Amino acid sequence: MIEVGNTAPEVSLPRDGGENVNVNDLKPKAVILYFYPKDDTPGCTKEALAFTAMVDEFESAGAVVLGVSKDPVKKHDKFVSKYSLSIPLLSDEDGDVCERYGTWVEKQMYGKTYMGIERSTFLIDGEGVVREIWRKVKVPGHAEAVLEAVKTL
Repeated sequence: MIEVGNTAPEVSLPRDGGENVNVNDLKPKAVILYFYPKDDTPGCTKEALAFTAMVDEFESAGAVVLGVSKDPVKKHDKFVSKYSLSIPLLSDEDGDVCERYGTWVEKQMYGKTYMGIERSTFLIDGEGVVREIWRKVKVPGHAEAVLEAVKTL
């Protein structure tokens, strides 16, 4: 399990639009890596819209916001287009990055147990060190809390 102070596991994944994103290539910028369950669902849409609305503030603070789910690139493309999202969405179809970040977990809904992505966010500084972790994220106010943490780096 990743903890604050650990070196962030490497992330190199395809994004909406098809190009590949390697988080190491973004240094010395800070990276906000947020994991979300599924494109175009109510909570995930609200979260993506909240980060999109604040993308300029994150950029001014020297940070890049990246969303990660197991949805394929084509589904990300539709999601980005439908809501005019301006944050890259990375496709972790095989779940390797989710596993390494500990976000692929057992969940329960209506008495059924299943595996899914736990809504989680990781703040990685410009040196590649995890500086903050939010697990079981509640969407309202989350993007604002992440921005405040970025400003303390």
